[in-house]
Amino acid sequence: MKQLEIADTYSLNDLRIVERAKPAAPGPGQVMVKMGAVSLNFRDLLVATGNGHWKPAPGRIPASDGVGRVVEVGEGVTRFAVGDRIITTILPHWISGPMSDENSKGSLGGVAVDGVLAEYRVLDAESLVLAPDYLTDAQAATFPTAGLTAWHALQRAGQLTSDSTLLVQGTGGVSLFALQIGLASGAWVLATSGSDSKIERLKALGAHATVNYQRQPEWSKDVMALTDGKGVNVTVDIGGASTLHQSVISAAQYGVVCIVGLTGGLEATFNVSQVFFKNLRIEGIETGSREMLEAMLSWFSERGIVPVVDSVYEFENSREAFLHLQSGQHVGKVCITF
Repeated sequence: MKQLEIADTYSLNDLRIVERAKPAAPGPGQVMVKMGAVSLNFRDLLVATGNGHWKPAPGRIPASDGVGRVVEVGEGVTRFAVGDRIITTILPHWISGPMSDENSKGSLGGVAVDGVLAEYRVLDAESLVLAPDYLTDAQAATFPTAGLTAWHALQRAGQLTSDSTLLVQGTGGVSLFALQIGLASGAWVLATSGSDSKIERLKALGAHATVNYQRQPEWSKDVMALTDGKGVNVTVDIGGASTLHQSVISAAQYGVVCIVGLTGGLEATFNVSQVFFKNLRIEGIETGSREMLEAMLSWFSERGIVPVVDSVYEFENSREAFLHLQSGQHVGKVCITF
């Protein structure tokens, strides 16, 4: 079979497709999956480039989010049968309940465990979920990290209603999933971007208001003006260090700021008095459990919501997919199909 491997240079330009032996038959509790599509995340860029503590050994297979067909079933497996179409989970041991030190280990496509950019993978059946029939492979592959992170954040924040205001940042996967969930829940959704063309896309996707943060670095002023000085009830913050200060200022009384990404750095400075006087909650969100993913897929299926896919690359062009994601020009998810 063929698989994508990280090079010892940790350069995206050196990602290579190689021929390897097909995995052995699945053991007890496992299934063999013929992969159909993979969706890339910002974390995959960190792994592929050996960024910081995200530095696997050369030869690691990257990517955690995939969809495929079960082609073999190991002893004792009852969740799936041959022919079922499944979705992976980024944290295979986090089945239900809160995250723990134990169930947070062994993430797919991370430092220690191979990911899913291979034609065949043997995976633990308990970690997988059925893919909804109405979605293509590429669309279904977008859920395990981006979709689930947005879902977890908004579930933790509390129920969105027609009286709720929601702020999402940028046009990446998590932000657009949050936008879709917010709109389907009846919330008033405000979106930020640094690109006028992307702002037009956000409007087309249903955003009620937008702010260009390149034109207005202190974009909290625009957010407050657009909300009549009240601020927003829930913010999905993707930037971490680069956005948290403005997110806190933009929050309403008893608002919730959900930190779902660290694209802008790790060390943040923000106005603590705003947290104090507004009675704010700041939530850290790390993807979610298999049961959360199943709940999200059911909710999306009931409403027929289709994730936003920016582009789909053939497996042979995986390197170009990674480079496109790195460029930041995407709106929605970048996917790879086999």
